[in-house]
Amino acid sequence: MPQPDSPETSMPFLNYLEELRWRLLKSVLAFILASLVAFYFSDKIVKFIIAPLGDTKLYFTEVTGSFYAYIKLSLFTGILVSAPIVFYQLWAFISPGLYRKEKSKVLPLVGISTLLFFTGAAFCYYAVLPYSLKFLIGFSGDLLSPLITIGSYITFSGMLLLAFGICFQLPVAAYFLGKIGLISSAFLRKGRRYAIILILIFAGVLTPSPDVATQLLLAVPLYILYELSIIIVKITAKKAA
Repeated sequence: MPQPDSPETSMPFLNYLEELRWRLLKSVLAFILASLVAFYFSDKIVKFIIAPLGDTKLYFTEVTGSFYAYIKLSLFTGILVSAPIVFYQLWAFISPGLYRKEKSKVLPLVGISTLLFFTGAAFCYYAVLPYSLKFLIGFSGDLLSPLITIGSYITFSGMLLLAFGICFQLPVAAYFLGKIGLISSAFLRKGRRYAIILILIFAGVLTPSPDVATQLLLAVPLYILYELSIIIVKITAKKAA
């Protein structure tokens, strides 16, 4: 049996590959199942996802346009719904490389990862998406009339929701990197000015509209999460010491 204070490194490399294969398979199956269920409820999901558009109507320009749009929506929904299972498979795979006493933190990490993921997606849906749509659709004023296809809108909103959900994983990523010694709170504090620049660039690239207000809607939460990550890494280092 492995010692309580030593990493479990006895598992052969091929066993790790086999473990990874099964973890990936379970994640893919969860995604497929969630997508199938989402397709069954696609009408209700469409009504929910187009709510930020307000009175703006959506169209499809091909015979199969609406069908493929519903499939695309089901796939995006499948990713969102299966996120907790994917997080669990990820942390369950990483856990053998941690100290045995740290395995009890797998489920809390899964819970925190899931909470942050859906918090980011919800923040995008209720705060960023409506403002971005209002700016982009009304950008030309009365000169042009929008003719937005359902497929393009689902791609736009789906990618934005996923991006915010992933970005909100920053504290969890910082905890793990601090746990294995790749980063420290001092390193993050010294790199704060560079982090601010990178966050602003990242927000400018990720947000669809060029106005500063929309970019700050992502940049400000990311910076808050960065400061939270510094605290988390500092606490983790103290406990390890």
